[in-house]
Amino acid sequence: MPTVHDVAKQGFGTDNELYDRARPSYQPEALSYIRQAVQASPVNVVELGSGTGIFTRALLAHPEWSASLGRLRAIEPSEGMRDVFTKTVKDERVTTSYGTFDTTGVEDGWADIVIVAQAFHWCPDYNAAAAEFARILKPAGVVALIWNLEDRDKARWVAQLRDRVELHEKGTPQFRLGLWRETFSTPNYNALFEPPIEKTWDRALPGTVEIAVERACSKSYIVVLPEDEKKKVAQDVTNIVKNGDDMIWIDKEKGVFEYPYRTYVVLWRKK
Repeated sequence: MPTVHDVAKQGFGTDNELYDRARPSYQPEALSYIRQAVQASPVNVVELGSGTGIFTRALLAHPEWSASLGRLRAIEPSEGMRDVFTKTVKDERVTTSYGTFDTTGVEDGWADIVIVAQAFHWCPDYNAAAAEFARILKPAGVVALIWNLEDRDKARWVAQLRDRVELHEKGTPQFRLGLWRETFSTPNYNALFEPPIEKTWDRALPGTVEIAVERACSKSYIVVLPEDEKKKVAQDVTNIVKNGDDMIWIDKEKGVFEYPYRTYVVLWRKK
């Protein structure tokens, strides 16, 4: 079985500056919740699927984390994303290297916490990942999975936007399909971890037509489309947002509206 999904490898291997610019950061409340789950101080962090550093920068800017971070080892298989990461993350406690969910290159029992932001649904082998996470964690160490997702239940225009974009998923293992939950029935997970704990937060971010289009076009399965199809997606998203009849405006004159999001966090603790 491949250690990196083919669509993820292609889609996250190009236009990484767009990804970094388009994707939202992470709310302080969720970061506090994750920090409180870890008893250690200083905290050694392994961040898997660290991408361009969006989550890492949020962590470093958070007062609870910045005061207690020991070292953070960012693991990312995409060279292009690692390039952006090294340009945008400047902290002597942070290193970045190649690795995957089941081949991290981290020594046994080094980490207090393994964090995966916006990426675990791409894991191709949940059983192998559970074994690798347990191997690199200290006793009673924690795994935190976190996702920022557009909340289609909060506005019709968001549901319409998601329906349009999702026409191109083509069987990719997206979060909403819930395939990642199979982790919790694997032999390694049940042998090595306590039952998972889930928590969600709702929030609204400032949005514009440009932000909506860039976020849609930053998705891996859109990035790999031919240029004419990408332009069609961008135009359709523009039309959906401009014609949204349930838009909540922050500043209508400037075209700024509420973009509803939901943050999901799933915690596992090593037995």
